[in-house]
Amino acid sequence: MKLLKLFFALSATIATVAALQSDHYKENSDTQRQLSLSEIQEAVTSLRGAGRVLAQQNLIANSTCNKLPRICRLKRSPGPDCCNKKCVDVKTDRFNCGMCGYKCKYTETCCKGKCVNPSFDKRHCGGCNKKCKKGEFCVYGMCSYA
Repeated sequence: MKLLKLFFALSATIATVAALQSDHYKENSDTQRQLSLSEIQEAVTSLRGAGRVLAQQNLIANSTCNKLPRICRLKRSPGPDCCNKKCVDVKTDRFNCGMCGYKCKYTETCCKGKCVNPSFDKRHCGGCNKKCKKGEFCVYGMCSYA
């Protein structure tokens, strides 16, 4: 019986310490200093010759585009537009097609900011901007399948 009480007390102590540690971690991550665009670019270029440990510290990932909108215009950015704190390209992103928050259907893909079905669209047959020749039709993503 004493062993059971000791085990229960020990597990309660561990749970309390773990909860306090996670709160401390959140407070530290919220108080990160904001970096200017030049500091971020300098940090990215200076990491090229760095070791594996230093390269894992991705300063751009910690900065969001709602705080620094120009971060989306950097060379290795996924896109020039800022949607929901992420850099995206609204011309090709299925979840932000044409504008932030507009999702394409499951079978559709985003081409030039419009949702199209590449299985049956003559102008985007099998992928974006793959046009079928005049008189041909698109079936299952291939021009003149039959």
